[in-house]
Amino acid sequence: MKLIYACAMMLLAALPAHAEVEIQTVTSPGGIEAWLVEEHSLPFVALEIAFRGGTSLDVEGKRGAVNLMSGLLEEGAGDMDAREFARATEALATTFSFSAGPEELSISARFLTENFDESVALLRAAIQEPRFESGDIERVRAQVLSGLAFATKDPNEIAGKTFAEMAYGDHPYGAPQEGTVESVASLTRDDLVEAHRNVLSRDRVLVAAVGDITPEQLGTLLDTLLGDLPETGAPMPPKVEPQISRGVTVVDFPTPQSVALFGQRGIGVDDPDYFAAVLLNQVLGGGSFESRLMNEVREKRGLTYGVNSYLYPRDLGNALMGSTSSSNDRIGLAMDVIRDEWAKAAEAGVTEKELQDAKTYLTGAYPLRFDGNSTIAGILVGMQMIGLPADYIATRNDKVEAVTLEDVQRVAGELLDPDGLHFVVVGQPEGVATTD
Repeated sequence: MKLIYACAMMLLAALPAHAEVEIQTVTSPGGIEAWLVEEHSLPFVALEIAFRGGTSLDVEGKRGAVNLMSGLLEEGAGDMDAREFARATEALATTFSFSAGPEELSISARFLTENFDESVALLRAAIQEPRFESGDIERVRAQVLSGLAFATKDPNEIAGKTFAEMAYGDHPYGAPQEGTVESVASLTRDDLVEAHRNVLSRDRVLVAAVGDITPEQLGTLLDTLLGDLPETGAPMPPKVEPQISRGVTVVDFPTPQSVALFGQRGIGVDDPDYFAAVLLNQVLGGGSFESRLMNEVREKRGLTYGVNSYLYPRDLGNALMGSTSSSNDRIGLAMDVIRDEWAKAAEAGVTEKELQDAKTYLTGAYPLRFDGNSTIAGILVGMQMIGLPADYIATRNDKVEAVTLEDVQRVAGELLDPDGLHFVVVGQPEGVATTD
């Protein structure tokens, strides 16, 4: 879950122009806005709703409340208990999913046009009238606690948790979004009601609909689903500058293969140099087998099966991250190669051929993802989440093509920070120790 938002950012950075995606902005009679792509060829609607803040709005001392609350939204609502609610959605061939991350609480709905009114009524009940019954709370709590127990045995989860704590400290980004065993075990029904009130509010909602639905129908739907929610929620946390400095943090873990998560300060999508940074990262570590890191760490030296880097722009603080894994006796060498490539790129930038190859990849070679209503709806909410305009899909390739070699060289020198690159290594790496 920790990398889902980052992967979404990478996907958006790789979206091609697609003239058939015509986005309309719809405002409901009650003043709620949404993006709409009408597609009437199939009697099907995909709806994506996101509430900014997500688990970052957990009250101090009650970490995990938003995550647990989101897991209970379809466990009974209105006058239906959990079993009755499940039967009702199944009878309508309707699907709902609810999830919480550090940036947003997400709701996905898929339903047939012929079941429009009934499906919307069910979703409204889940959003506005969750039951939070004791038996359901304990059942979902047990699932969360099981996941937390598993995370203590997953090197990737350990690395992510350790890096977040190091980089973000007491900020909500530094806390586990699922909470801790202790915090989740102590959550009460009142805590879940409070989390619901704090997060699900009209001032932070983003909506996209794709499919067999008109602007008028969407306007009515918006007011039905969201109109009775509180106008405002809990205050958003402050922005944060990640505190990342050069060094290594080793977390001892009994495994023959170490996992390394590395990162430095990043760049936001609202920065004028963002697309130059996207192309730079594509060359450095974002281009699969064509990237420098993949070529140097895997192809030339056989130190890993995979290594990558990715821009991680977030609502409240940005980073440039990467990851790899290798045997305990070779992870140190892999880290040295990564540092060297980071420094080379910072000093010399990229070549003209690398830049052109990256542009080709990002503007056309990458597999198109506009392959269905659900995918498009998710992309549209992702665009809203990071502040992209509705015409981004049409203008995005032009922005990529407009980046010059001089732009990338300058950004490489300004953004890449070999002296600020930090590695969190989980395993029993030979010759690698924690440094200050």
